[in-house]
Amino acid sequence: MKNFKQSTLAGLFSIITIGILTFLTYKTEFGVFLLASFGSSMVLLYGYPESPFAHPKNVFFGHFITSLVGLFFLNFIPLQIYIIIPMAVGFGVGLMILLNVTHPPAGGNPIIVIMGSVSLDYLFSPVITGSIIIIIFAIIINRLILKKNYPIKK
Repeated sequence: MKNFKQSTLAGLFSIITIGILTFLTYKTEFGVFLLASFGSSMVLLYGYPESPFAHPKNVFFGHFITSLVGLFFLNFIPLQIYIIIPMAVGFGVGLMILLNVTHPPAGGNPIIVIMGSVSLDYLFSPVITGSIIIIIFAIIINRLILKKNYPIKK
């Protein structure tokens, strides 16, 4: 029954979180809050919070670093898109691992950044603001509702 409760709450909070991010994106003038990789972040944060990949530090910096790498390659590496996308993903993954902030869903961010030709503002919204929002919801569901020790101290 524990899995039923966890899966139900994970699904419900995913709906709520993406609903809020979607509302902020489409019904306010605050900017873009949706990032495709946030959907898979919720699988970890809401469904498997004990994973080191679900730690708030990993979520925040994983998304930030890989998005920054994507922006770097997009703006400063004058090569064909089919060359810079795999290079940016590789560098992003390598940096997450090197800096001990691995968050697997963030590995796709350079692809999103480069294919979308986003601006530097993208780092603030959706990357930083969206990451903070999903981390807050992860704390609410895990600590306050499920009474889990989240984030788990390393």
